[in-house]
Amino acid sequence: MHISEKKIRIIIIGGSGMIGGAIVHYFNKCCLANIEVLSPNSKMLSLKSVDDMRQYFQRWRPDYIINSAIAAIDSDPELAYTVNYLGCINLARVALSLQIPYIHISSAAVLPDGNDLDENSRLELDAKLTNYAKSKLMSEMTLEHLHEQEGLDYTAIRLAIVYGKHDYKIQGIHRLLYSIADQAMGFLFTGKDVRHSYTNAKKLPCFIHHTLQNREEFNGEVYHFVDPEPVRMAELILTIKDYLGVAKPIKLFVPLAAARMGLGGINLLLKILVRLGIEAKMPAELLFLDQFYQTQTLSSAKLQASSYHDPKPEETIISKLPEMIEYYIARWEHLNLISDFNRDDLNKKGQVFDFHKKPAELLQDIHSKRIYPFDDFENL
Repeated sequence: MHISEKKIRIIIIGGSGMIGGAIVHYFNKCCLANIEVLSPNSKMLSLKSVDDMRQYFQRWRPDYIINSAIAAIDSDPELAYTVNYLGCINLARVALSLQIPYIHISSAAVLPDGNDLDENSRLELDAKLTNYAKSKLMSEMTLEHLHEQEGLDYTAIRLAIVYGKHDYKIQGIHRLLYSIADQAMGFLFTGKDVRHSYTNAKKLPCFIHHTLQNREEFNGEVYHFVDPEPVRMAELILTIKDYLGVAKPIKLFVPLAAARMGLGGINLLLKILVRLGIEAKMPAELLFLDQFYQTQTLSSAKLQASSYHDPKPEETIISKLPEMIEYYIARWEHLNLISDFNRDDLNKKGQVFDFHKKPAELLQDIHSKRIYPFDDFENL
């Protein structure tokens, strides 16, 4: 039965994050007549508490479970294990018991470095992996086991570097944007040809909806949900810099060895501050410094060969930069986190960006008066 044929209930775990929030918004706004969405917070449903889970699902008995919850990427072993792994598998066992589909949001952290990695690529499980990578890798392996041995109906969706709006934490790609806007990045901490794949947070819910409607095709499968074309990290950084009109970073590539030395110095400083009673913490993304210097691109061939069709294939991280930058700059200015930017100047730079990359859309916006870039000569 298709998801649109009857009123159903979906429980979305992790609905307060950027990914979970986008999923909740999509199903509430786009499918309001057909779907009841529940998104319990950690006080209502803790993935660390089996009793919480039992009581919650006995009460609500959903038709689908979507899990986008994760502990922070720099979490200690206990939190990573209990939330990312045990929480994920307990939800899968709930789905088995209720005989309903389970959608699990996974990560490119389970993959090695390299180009055009397909869904069969996966790291070997090893104690040396980060807690986050281990928990995500073990989750995928157990979900596969439950599908083969007990008939779990599931789909695992691997995301690369996620971009989008409405992320209230400064993390991931948004920390990069913040560092440039705050002029905290003096040089390019990456290699000249290092490339990564990117995931559009706004498009993901549409794909999830499609997988729920087509369980026979997507049951027991892993998919990379990424933009078809990877992007050089240096190109992304310099594009943000040009759009903001700031002086830094200078186009000088810092070698990995020098970057590691700098990271060691920051670690030492943080230890001194902690001993002095000052609370300080390394940004979680710096745990993955080596990845700034290693290419990791995910193949989207399986996704493109599926029955799913991207509703906006022209949208990429580069094309969405103006919208993202204006949103986050306004937010960070409001929170007094960065110095003021000239709003008119930013708007003009956005138009120049569209002129360079999307002239037809720019012309349509001007003709429909969604934007009005002209001076007013009525006084003549």
